[in-house]
Amino acid sequence: MYAVIKTGGKQYRVVEGQKLRVEKLPGNQGETVTFSDVLMLGSLGEGAAAPKVGQPTVSGAKVSAKITQHARDKKIIVFKFKRRKNYRRKNGHRQPFTELLITGITG
Repeated sequence: MYAVIKTGGKQYRVVEGQKLRVEKLPGNQGETVTFSDVLMLGSLGEGAAAPKVGQPTVSGAKVSAKITQHARDKKIIVFKFKRRKNYRRKNGHRQPFTELLITGITG
């Protein structure tokens, strides 16, 4: 079974047992997080039933996940430059993220 969830302004297709990086979530390492914003549920394999599509969410569907770590991504260099004006600005940015392990999909 798979689900499409919404968190951090993005949508993710998840399967039980999958590791996933999302925008930073509150909570400590080892805690469980549940997502009730399930946009779609579907099953995998031969003879699979038609997927359930929510309007906008599937009622009663939940996805539970365990927080495995909080970290920061690789550094991205932001360089601004205007030719012939002696204008150069160099900045760096590291986006924080939360890594999740999907433990269950109910619906």
